[in-house]
Amino acid sequence: MTPGARVAAAIEILDAIEGGQPAERALTRWARASRFAGSKDRAAVRDHVFDVLRHWRSDAARGGAETARARLIGRLRDQGIDPDTLFDGQGHAPAPLSDLERASSGPLEPKGVAWDLPDWLVPVFERSLEVDAKQTALALTERAPVTLRVNLSKSTVSDVQAALIGDGITTAANPRAATALTVTDGARRIRSSKAYADGRVEMQDASSQAAVADLGTPGRALDMCAGGGGKALAMAALGWSVTASDIDMARMGDLPNRATRGGHKIMICPPERLMPSDKFDLVFIDAPCSGSGTWRRAPDAKWALTQDRLDALTQTQSEILTQAAKHVAPGGTLVYATCSVLQSENEKRVQNFTATTSQFRLLRTNRWPVDASGDGFFAARLTREG
Repeated sequence: MTPGARVAAAIEILDAIEGGQPAERALTRWARASRFAGSKDRAAVRDHVFDVLRHWRSDAARGGAETARARLIGRLRDQGIDPDTLFDGQGHAPAPLSDLERASSGPLEPKGVAWDLPDWLVPVFERSLEVDAKQTALALTERAPVTLRVNLSKSTVSDVQAALIGDGITTAANPRAATALTVTDGARRIRSSKAYADGRVEMQDASSQAAVADLGTPGRALDMCAGGGGKALAMAALGWSVTASDIDMARMGDLPNRATRGGHKIMICPPERLMPSDKFDLVFIDAPCSGSGTWRRAPDAKWALTQDRLDALTQTQSEILTQAAKHVAPGGTLVYATCSVLQSENEKRVQNFTATTSQFRLLRTNRWPVDASGDGFFAARLTREG
């Protein structure tokens, strides 16, 4: 595919997304219908699509209209690329720009346009992040880092780095966690690398790794909202005896194979089989949330979130906290975590919980920012008295 044809494909996919299709589904449908597109073509088209989704409002302003075509024009302008070089009508490239399109470029205002947020979320960000609100919003428009977790039960960080170099993958130490490596080159080779096949590395954001580190002496742990199981695997690598549970059991479908690859034994338990008498030294909750700290990776979620949806999430989070508390052994630890940057999902949930539950005492909270090291993440560590 020519560069212009890739832009045209991205416009087609963005039209489908604006019509209501989830981004991943729209990309998959295009790829299945475009067998002629090679891996580099698919990667380039995906980059165009996700870059526009991250800059949805500001690109529309730069392009002069709220259409997929205008947004691509705006994206190219922000990247310092003359749109006329790709919108030339040659082959499968988009039609040339009209005089109006060539002249159209609006101001980046109001604040929601400049920050690439829905207007209702701007004051929510400002209340939650105060002086860091703008910086966080703009950080969410950038591409996220690719980060690996070294499985210390199988290898050392230095040995893994050396093995990855042999497969054409270069990494750098990530300051957020001792087990974290940021991939600086060769990210698309990770899943075919020997280190990955041997279970010496897993893909996991550094903030998630930091939230699992320093949880005390390993014992029995319950990962209550396990999802894909990344944190369950990380805890197992640190010596915890882990039980993983999730209300959507299908989300844990790959966990047994991942555990085997990593050399771990993880018990899978449907939530209905968790008895009140089942107590654990650690209960870890990675609660369902807005995902606002990860919107670089799933930017369409930013535009789908509503106030009603956020209110429903906070209600669910409080219910999960109450349920999880029943499984913490006396003297045990309860960790409440989200990949959100919003105060209503983080500090306020913990404050509400401790105000109504006298058995638990808050030990500390941590926030990790959205930056080059990792995603936005929150974790509160509480202990059960007695």
